[in-house]
Amino acid sequence: MSLWDRIDEESKGPLEALWEALPGGLNGIPDIVARRAAMSASRAAAPKGEYPDLTVSVHTYSGPGGDLSLRLYRPNDAASPGPGLVYIHGGGMIMGDLDSQDENMREAATALGIPIASIDYRKAPEHPYPAAPEDCYAGVCWVFEHATDLGMDISNIGLMGASAGGGLALAVALMLRDRDGPALKYLLPIYPMIDDRHATASSHEVVDIGIWDRAGSIEAWRWYLGGAEADAYAAPARAEDLSGLPPSYIDVGDLDLFRDEDITLAQRLSAAGVPVEFHLWTGAYHASELFAPKARLSQQIWTTRYQAIRRMAGLAE
Repeated sequence: MSLWDRIDEESKGPLEALWEALPGGLNGIPDIVARRAAMSASRAAAPKGEYPDLTVSVHTYSGPGGDLSLRLYRPNDAASPGPGLVYIHGGGMIMGDLDSQDENMREAATALGIPIASIDYRKAPEHPYPAAPEDCYAGVCWVFEHATDLGMDISNIGLMGASAGGGLALAVALMLRDRDGPALKYLLPIYPMIDDRHATASSHEVVDIGIWDRAGSIEAWRWYLGGAEADAYAAPARAEDLSGLPPSYIDVGDLDLFRDEDITLAQRLSAAGVPVEFHLWTGAYHASELFAPKARLSQQIWTTRYQAIRRMAGLAE
């Protein structure tokens, strides 16, 4: 059975539309500026909802390379201070911005009833490693420093990211541990991008789905590293010690290039004494819940994540 035949039927439509609009998928666009524009256009065209009970504000924090933006999604009736969440968007370390998952953050903050701070970071190839994790570390520290003003309880703040954002969330968690930084309550690296070596079976298997395939991933890692050697903060799969990280939730699709490295991550976290919940979603490709949000599988993925956040944050389920 081919990979295409294994994709969840309800999640195929948006992928087929992507192939029609961009033969070869997003990574088929060689110019990074044009690729970013195509991704932004794709996300901008997605359906938008109404969130009348949510206040969205923009803040600025100082990163090592200059000022960066943070977008706060704060439910009007959220307890203050109460549980909070910091979010890092994806994009393979080379694409994405605060608009990439704006709709998802509005949905999540409304569904969970807690403030979510979405932080930005510099992208490769213009700004290779260690720009991104250092920017995100600065952003997370800023949230802790201003937690009360953001409506967050400093003792109950989690960190979540997807894809490259998931890898950055893990990198920041390691940095916080190693630098005696603020203590995260919990961690959600969602199908995280964590291994530059591309040696797993899934990294050889996923070559032509069109969202995040082997050739594009190799290219992105090359741009991200910029000729530097990968260490644990660049590629958390290389971390020798995963102990001391906060309770974690990880999920990945069985048709995702990152499947095997993420399975190994969950196993290693558990072996290191970190409480970890792991889900492998049958029929899901990389970020399929973003590209096919109406599919029942996508809704199940989001519902399960929300349940995990509520449980780890001590919210009523």
